Amino acid sequence: MGHHHGHHHGYADVTGAKLLWTSLLNITFTVIEVVGGIISNSLSLLSDALHNLADSSAIFLAYVAHLVSKRKPDVRKTFGYKRFEIIAAFINAVILIGICLYLFVEAYRRFMNPEPIKGLVMLIVAIAGLLANLISVIILHSRKGSNLNVRAAYLHLMGDTLSSVAVILGGLCIWLWNVVWVDPLITVLVGIYIIWHTWGVLRESTDILMQGTPPGLDLKGVAGTIEAVPGVKGVHHMHAWRLNDAQIHLEAHVDLEDDLQLSQAERLRAHIADLLREGYGIAHITLQMEHHPGACELSGGCDCLPDKGVCC
Repeated sequence: MGHHHGHHHGYADVTGAKLLWTSLLNITFTVIEVVGGIISNSLSLLSDALHNLADSSAIFLAYVAHLVSKRKPDVRKTFGYKRFEIIAAFINAVILIGICLYLFVEAYRRFMNPEPIKGLVMLIVAIAGLLANLISVIILHSRKGSNLNVRAAYLHLMGDTLSSVAVILGGLCIWLWNVVWVDPLITVLVGIYIIWHTWGVLRESTDILMQGTPPGLDLKGVAGTIEAVPGVKGVHHMHAWRLNDAQIHLEAHVDLEDDLQLSQAERLRAHIADLLREGYGIAHITLQMEHHPGACELSGGCDCLPDKGVCC
């Protein structure tokens, strides 16, 4: 059976380089933001720094996953390493949601016990953060839909950008009017936004790791297509899953009406595989051709055994 991997090394190399530069840029700015958060005593700035630190690590992890996923299959990983990108996306999503929950607790503490904040320092650092995040978003924008792992990294950056805008607004309010309660409020709002956008990545990566049926793939329709082929009696033991967010795999046992020669069965299998590839976008198809003879065939087609319910 034919396999269509659809790799383009130039495209992959560009994506990897962009992930690397984006992670380095964010790590550099995180250090600046931590210092600014400590000096200004701003929770939203420190939370943004913590968020940036997690995002920098997540994007670097995405870069590592991108490199690992390009390794060829071996005797220990016969499917290859593509699913490492899905694991990275899952870890990124879990880390991001966990950080948001932690920041909710810190925001509640600040609501109950407001602390003085240096709004001007907070404002200057937040503006610098916005510029860094915008540059990172621009770098990854053209590759944001390439796979689930890059999409997770891109969502991290979008969350950072929104967070920086919110911190800038908060810094203005605190600098001009000393409204310190806006600091934890921004933290909560940004956290809710991030969780809302990250949940989809977490759900999809979990579904892939659990080998769930790919969304949009109609298994009943697939079975109907196979059973409509002349010479096919039925299909069973059918399973469909995704190796990563793009490659769909399917395996099934196909019952044949007649006891075909091996070469005939192979032609029928190839025809069915072509129908599934073209009609459903399934790249990797494994079909086991089977024939279950009736009692008469088992007896040679010449014995009548009415007492045993067999009549040829």
